[in-house]
Amino acid sequence: MNATACGRSTEPGNACSSRSRPRPTQPGRSTGTSRSTPPSCGRISTPPVRAPIRRRRPRGGGGARGESSGRSRGGFTTKIHLSADGRCRPLSLIVTPGQRADCTQFRPVLEKIRVPRTGPSRPRRRPAGLAADKAYSNGPCREYLRRRGIRHTILEKTDSQAARLRKGSRGGRPPGFDEERYKKRNTAERAINRLKHSRAVATLTA
Repeated sequence: MNATACGRSTEPGNACSSRSRPRPTQPGRSTGTSRSTPPSCGRISTPPVRAPIRRRRPRGGGGARGESSGRSRGGFTTKIHLSADGRCRPLSLIVTPGQRADCTQFRPVLEKIRVPRTGPSRPRRRPAGLAADKAYSNGPCREYLRRRGIRHTILEKTDSQAARLRKGSRGGRPPGFDEERYKKRNTAERAINRLKHSRAVATLTA
């Protein structure tokens, strides 16, 4: 940016100046002074104004989106969806905002299971059996398990059971339920309790 200043040059740059000389006045016209001093002019260069540098955050880090923070009744919360084996060891894990429903992550959690085998063979991806909470007691979840051939024990919801009984014979048979296998469902809760000891883990358990 270039600026024009009148007077002496106060900053480095090209400047020009000339001495004042008297100019003859025209007859019948008075300027009020006999001498006129034209000002010296010079061009002064000023440094350009730089915009503030904004640092970009890395992908997946910082902010509510990167930390999977969502709004719920308790404020900003985070929910962990996981599957665990009989020894309370997590097999797959997905982190979502707190307002995300559990049943929406049922299929992604099961598809992330990878259990390594001994020797040069592919890891196991299908569990032998599954016990889940009644939050996953809906038609799409049960159909997905039947299609993959996974034996499952899921507690039926009270409203679903009442709707089935109202339909009579059209409601179909009740889903199978194994009480002994359902007792092992606490392995997932115990696995989440272990993760709670980490300060960087924000959980919401129902």
